[in-house]
Amino acid sequence: MTQIIESLDTVSARYKAMFVDIWGCVHDGEKPFAEAVDALQRYRAGGGIVVLVTNAPRHRNSVAAQLDKIGVARDAWDTIATSGDSARAAMYRGAVGEKVFFMGEDHDMTFFDPLKIIENPVPITRVPLEQAEGIVCTGPFDVHADPSELRPQLLYAKAKGLKLLCANPDIVVDRGEVREWCAGAVARLYTEMGGESLYFGKPHPPIYDLARRRLAQIADVPDTAILCVGDGIHTDIAGAMGEDLDSLFITGGLAAAETKTDRQPDPAALDAFLQDAQFSPTYSIGYLR
Repeated sequence: MTQIIESLDTVSARYKAMFVDIWGCVHDGEKPFAEAVDALQRYRAGGGIVVLVTNAPRHRNSVAAQLDKIGVARDAWDTIATSGDSARAAMYRGAVGEKVFFMGEDHDMTFFDPLKIIENPVPITRVPLEQAEGIVCTGPFDVHADPSELRPQLLYAKAKGLKLLCANPDIVVDRGEVREWCAGAVARLYTEMGGESLYFGKPHPPIYDLARRRLAQIADVPDTAILCVGDGIHTDIAGAMGEDLDSLFITGGLAAAETKTDRQPDPAALDAFLQDAQFSPTYSIGYLR
């Protein structure tokens, strides 16, 4: 059974590093959560290492720029591992061919920036669906429209046997008070239709491999000294459990209603939610603080 804690300080001394989700934990897409930023600053001041691990479908420099724009203090984190970086590496190794159909918004075009760490990268060309060898999906074209509207394109892609590279396994995210669809919803639909989707973010192993490599550039930390923090039960917590890492579930994010979270979750509601999800985070807290 999960242990409900009052603050990060309650358990932080047990861990040398943390893999921290960003959206829903550190900011809401529009503004930073002051208590969360303060908690990470305290942790780092005590010698802890913060690796921001995000399903953002962009490279880490783009995410760092977004954090600066939102106002997340630079001294609240050490490095960043993104689903976009994991997926970009796969794309430039040829996972979905050379000619790709792009699903996403214009601001995610940085996904196609050159990736210098790959030797002999596959030359990628964006083409219409009819000419594509595969699909790169950073999200739906309209994040507020039901992904089922993409069914015609996906049916055509399935008939051609195209693989869909999902750069963000999240199903939804909350931008302020507005819920938006993510690439994971498109990939889930494609899979349900019989298509093949390739995943690289949480809860799948590639992003944790990347996070460990980024952490190793700073210090040698064993898995037993890493705490994963996030609000996605099927991404952050499922991923942590799959990697045999301890986890801190932020109940006031995506599952705020189900866990009846005000400042803290209602214990009975949290227990029912976790039993239904069949996941058991090491710790739980209403909001990162």
